[in-house]
Amino acid sequence: MTRLTLVFAFLFALPSIALAQTVQAHVEALLQQIKAADKDQLAVSEEDGRFLRLLVVTRGAKRALEIGAASGYRAIWMGLGMRDTGGKLVSIEYDKARAAEAASNVRKAGLSDIVQVISGDAFAEIPKVPGMFDFVFCDAWKRDYQKFFSMVFPRMDKGGLFLGHNVINKRDEMADFLKTIHSSPAVLTSIVAPSGEGVSITLKR
Repeated sequence: MTRLTLVFAFLFALPSIALAQTVQAHVEALLQQIKAADKDQLAVSEEDGRFLRLLVVTRGAKRALEIGAASGYRAIWMGLGMRDTGGKLVSIEYDKARAAEAASNVRKAGLSDIVQVISGDAFAEIPKVPGMFDFVFCDAWKRDYQKFFSMVFPRMDKGGLFLGHNVINKRDEMADFLKTIHSSPAVLTSIVAPSGEGVSITLKR
């Protein structure tokens, strides 16, 4: 997929994106509750959440993977995008209590038919998930980003996107990952900062 193709894909997706902006009142209230209860600041910002939703719709993502579910805040935003694309999201969370909370929040958002939350170690659980991925979001232990990228990249479709969170404010913890995504000829990478924390967007050539 060329950059020009991406531009055209974005332009043709604009009507869908416009339709996707509306968030039902009960879902919006739920998202606000999750953020208010997020004392450990594990959830992304609302700006990042809305950005993820837009990217899912723009990409037309069908088979997404989230590494690090936390309380389900990101999964809800991506799930809303998947509702438009007809896709499915698998979200993996290491902490059992947080995984249960994420599954509960996904259920409250009415997205259980789209988002599957798995409790366990992502290194052990990812190989159990069948098929390829066209959209991957990683917000786990920062020093493991490179390991996760190496594990998932062979299973990504050409034109698929791998996103890493906190690549600006925690860049010192993932130097190997950042070097890979900026130097590998197999990818195209850009870093954006909807909320200042930084999101890397890496396209598989």
